Amino acid sequence: MSGHTPHTVPSSSAPNSSHRMSQPPQICPHRGRSQLNASDVTITEDTPPGGPQLQPASSPAGEIPEEVIIEELKQRAKNGDSKAQIEIGRYYLRLSETEDEEANSITAVTWLLLAAKNGRRDAVKLLQWCLHEQKGITAENREEVHTLACESRYERSVRKAALCMYWKLNPERKRRLTASELLENISQVNTETDGVSGSLLSRSAQKQRKVLESLVSSDGTQYVGSEEFVENTKRYAQGISPTAALEAEAVNDDDDDEEPVINPDELPLHQKILKFPLHAVTEVKEVLIDWASRAGMQWISALIPTHHVNTLIFFFIISNLTLDFFLLVIPLIIFYFSFLSMVICTLRVFQNSKAWENFKVLTVMLAHFEPGLDLEQAESNFTWNHLEPHLYFLLSALFLILSFPVADKSWLPCSELATVAVFFTVSSYLSLRPAAQQHAKLALLTQVASAICFFTNELMGGWLGWLVGGSWFSLPICDWLVLHFGVPCILYLGLLYLCVRMATTRGLHGSYSVLLPYLVCFIWCELSITLLHGSTVLGLMRTAVGYLLFFFALPVLSLALAAMLLVQLVQWFLALDLAKMVVTVCVCGLPILLRWWTRFSVSPLAVIRSLRRSSIVKLILVWISALLLFSWFYVYRSEGMKVYNSTLTWQQYSELCGPRAWKERNMAHAQILCSHLEGHRVTWEGRFKYVRVTEIENGAQAVVNLLPGIIADWVRCLYGEEYPACDSPEPGPAEPLCQLKALANHKCHVKRFDRYKFEVTMGMPQGDKKGKGPQEMDDATKDIVLRASNEFRGVLLALGAGSVVEFSTVLEGRLGSKWPVFELKALHCRTCTSALVPTRRQVKIEQDWRVNARSAFAFAFNFLFHPLLTAELDVAVATEVAV
Repeated sequence: MSGHTPHTVPSSSAPNSSHRMSQPPQICPHRGRSQLNASDVTITEDTPPGGPQLQPASSPAGEIPEEVIIEELKQRAKNGDSKAQIEIGRYYLRLSETEDEEANSITAVTWLLLAAKNGRRDAVKLLQWCLHEQKGITAENREEVHTLACESRYERSVRKAALCMYWKLNPERKRRLTASELLENISQVNTETDGVSGSLLSRSAQKQRKVLESLVSSDGTQYVGSEEFVENTKRYAQGISPTAALEAEAVNDDDDDEEPVINPDELPLHQKILKFPLHAVTEVKEVLIDWASRAGMQWISALIPTHHVNTLIFFFIISNLTLDFFLLVIPLIIFYFSFLSMVICTLRVFQNSKAWENFKVLTVMLAHFEPGLDLEQAESNFTWNHLEPHLYFLLSALFLILSFPVADKSWLPCSELATVAVFFTVSSYLSLRPAAQQHAKLALLTQVASAICFFTNELMGGWLGWLVGGSWFSLPICDWLVLHFGVPCILYLGLLYLCVRMATTRGLHGSYSVLLPYLVCFIWCELSITLLHGSTVLGLMRTAVGYLLFFFALPVLSLALAAMLLVQLVQWFLALDLAKMVVTVCVCGLPILLRWWTRFSVSPLAVIRSLRRSSIVKLILVWISALLLFSWFYVYRSEGMKVYNSTLTWQQYSELCGPRAWKERNMAHAQILCSHLEGHRVTWEGRFKYVRVTEIENGAQAVVNLLPGIIADWVRCLYGEEYPACDSPEPGPAEPLCQLKALANHKCHVKRFDRYKFEVTMGMPQGDKKGKGPQEMDDATKDIVLRASNEFRGVLLALGAGSVVEFSTVLEGRLGSKWPVFELKALHCRTCTSALVPTRRQVKIEQDWRVNARSAFAFAFNFLFHPLLTAELDVAVATEVAV
């Protein structure tokens, strides 16, 4: 019987499935999911190999010829012999084919579960067959059978090693014992000391002790069983650390055996008052203060229209933000947030390198108990489960690379950031594993050598610099891609070859276990090279002195910085107006504070705890993505149709879309025909007739009007201007504002925040020759209307009627109708002699978003492949519209 080979029961010999019961009888309502036939034994999942309480039952005499052998196998199986458990399981599977199919199948599966928990491959195969044939599978054991049947060979090896380790820690074979009892026997499983006293333990033995401590105390429960210990070990062997405290212990290697401190919050109320009276009093005080503050905030919020103030502040800020401001701020925000995210991800990579050392200690211990453990599989599992910071780092680096060419370099401290990038380059290389360092060392040296050659050409110049770091000749591959040949290019070819070698190490495993960690080092090195290229000698000297002072004179430096900051703040307040700044801060801060305390009921300590628990990197990436999405929608909406310069003259447009076309056919036919001209950017000349204001936007005025009268008057005078007095002794016309002072309702006004939109009416010539006479310019049907933004305010207010003006616009809207309305793009007065009218051409500033986007992607390509390949765009970013 013991030598019987595993086999599967043929389907023809299996009983009909209709005889199977959907739910087995509840025979043994013991603790645990595993159940045995009541006529045989009762074993739970926590039964150790040495101490189960057996309940043998008498078998029918003469039914089984091998009764003695079966009883002996049962006894060995109850004592923890996995081979005997498998044989008993096979016996009950064969027995289920002839009698009591359901009960015997459940009993067989229960014995096979015990054998599979010991890491037996034969038991796993039989469980897979039972799961496929649905023999002995119940609602209670289905999940456990599925878990064990789907275990890989690596997981079974870990399970066997973990069980051996657990019984070493539990030599008395107890079913469950406390974590402290397990920790007392840690020296029994040490792979080096084998029982040596703790004072003689080596550093490796101390690390093994810490790993075992984390395994037995990860769940935070008082008692630890074999199943809990095995599951914790399996999770850790997959690269998932069972406790966050282990990484903190990796930084601090001291061996403190202090007693655990009792948390007062876990005690009942009367014990808390008796044992911790000071803590109880402090807690009562905090509750009273919190209740009083919440009640006070609710009363204040009931008096102040918080939502209205929030809305008004938001619209006031939005209405006063210009496009130039967004163009300056958004790329800088994305750059700095991306840089911060890269730093945080790199620090997490450093933390994972510490966790890797502890994981390696665990795998060595498991290999000591199970020599067949696949260490390469263990390393792959750990790397795969710690890819998150690397992927977030690459995404943050992409955002940073795309925002760098668009950001204003005067707001980027390139020298300081370059020093930080160099530091993280070296640190990220040192944090690589030994296997990855062997490949990355030569790659990093090649990358640095290529950069040195490039800087040699930049600094030295001449034929020597060209020979060492220049491009000997270039080969255009396509319209925008150029291949270069030179010393840096050859070195970069070697770098690409080394990257391919790293990616193909151990098959595809090298792509995420070797190449991906090196990419962190590669990007920091490339970023440092790019930032150094934008740095100056003075900036590098300032950075060196600053960092030296930071490390060696930090106390004095902190005091100096505090004093300097205080002086700057005082000067700032004195220059701007202290009262104005205080009022602005209070008005903007009060709704936010009220919202925190009333709507969300959040305390400052809770906010700090939530920030510590949340992922800052994910938050940064979400906000960066939102900014990019907002910018993309704005650009998509602002660009509209494709615009191109046109040679269409006014005479041609007038013949096709003017009164002559209306008389020949009709206006609708002319409109349909002229719709084909949409998108033409034209430059025409006309005679200025008049300009009128169509809209006035003033967010400050809307906010002030909602305030009470006394406060509104004070705010108008604080942020606005006072009407001038009409007390001039000289004769002559008084100022317009002076005349309005007696008629105004208030002493002050905030009209300096006005933003205007204009409509300009232009009279257009009729004949082919310009300037045939004013009588030909006065045909109202030939007039066109130009919409002008606030940028043209100064020019339009200074123009006089009859001035000949050259203007640029884009044909769109009601083409072919009377008085078409276009948007004014550029304006230049030909006949103006007033000093108020600028002599140069007034242009509506428009960004070429497509060129900016192409430049950003070209920079990203050059960031990765320069100096071997470069993307060259022969397009300049135009800040002025070329006509």
